Amino acid sequence: MTQTPTSSLTKEETGQRDAFVERILTSVGGAFDIFTMHIGFRLGFYDALATESHTSASLAEHTQTQERYVREWLEQQTVTGMIEVQNPQAPYIERRFRLPAAHAEVLTDKDSPNYVLPLAPMIAGAVRPLMQLLEAFRNGGGVPYSEYGTDFREGQGAINRVTFLRDLPYEWLPAMPDIHARLLDERPARVADIGMGAGWSSIGIAQNFPNVFIDGYDLDEPSVELARKNAREAGLNGRVKFQARDAGEADLAGRYDLVMAMECIHDLSDPVSVLSSMRRLAGDKGAVIVVDERVGDSFTPDGNDVEWMMYGWSVMHCLPVGLSEDHDHSAATGTVMRTKTLRQYAREAGFREVEVLPIDNFFFRIYRLHQ
Repeated sequence: MTQTPTSSLTKEETGQRDAFVERILTSVGGAFDIFTMHIGFRLGFYDALATESHTSASLAEHTQTQERYVREWLEQQTVTGMIEVQNPQAPYIERRFRLPAAHAEVLTDKDSPNYVLPLAPMIAGAVRPLMQLLEAFRNGGGVPYSEYGTDFREGQGAINRVTFLRDLPYEWLPAMPDIHARLLDERPARVADIGMGAGWSSIGIAQNFPNVFIDGYDLDEPSVELARKNAREAGLNGRVKFQARDAGEADLAGRYDLVMAMECIHDLSDPVSVLSSMRRLAGDKGAVIVVDERVGDSFTPDGNDVEWMMYGWSVMHCLPVGLSEDHDHSAATGTVMRTKTLRQYAREAGFREVEVLPIDNFFFRIYRLHQ
């Protein structure tokens, strides 16, 4: 007779097991939340539901989509708590759905610091090259940034937009009085924005310092085009110039009053070389700042309050991108770049000191590198 095996777990371990199963199931629900949010983001569903209530037919007509798909999405979003239905007992064709005001800020207000909808396309982009990532795990190498596509590129730009338009000019730069004064001076100043992505850091400076001219450098051509589009829409074509160019070229040396790298050093295969170029761009008189993730000073089993997310980005995106070029000699930093790691890179690049600025930000740490 076959015996049914009995669990050898203790009562405490059984409770831990059950809690772990519940956590996994909750994570599955969260994954579906993210990808259905991405649908709402790309098809304009949230914007439409924030302004007025809709039936599935009216929302489909408004967004030029298919009613049957829209109906299923609306019901899923209601069940998961994203949106509300006003008359749930009515026949499906008459049910009206709306986005609650409290949720509208989070999902539609691009100027709010609470706008987190761009995380959905970022995660959609992060899983786009999943088969290539698995191959890299097995055989080495990395995954080029270009493989993550438009979703990741635009999502990353959008999630950082408010921070770079507000915190950078109003909090971060004033924390460095000499730099702030130079940018406010009547004499024209020049800024280099290394790895500028969607360009919002450059735009944030240009909008608030009228005598500053900014050159943004990025080797990703689609990012350069996106940044140029954002600058045109902001009316800043004349003072902001974005280029798909290596900023380490000799003719740029000593040209800039401020050289900055916003949340990109940890992605680079050769961060020391880029930091060395930044030092040359600033010359004897310019300043250098680096903005990167606010991770803990050392590894701990629980991590700090952002590492749960930063390690996720690192495994899925930042580490494979860093390993995609010259992977045998890559620094292989990953998203979780601790302060001591940046200090080491800065010393190797010729800087004498790395100052951690006393700026309170949940996600970012701001460094000033002294020559």
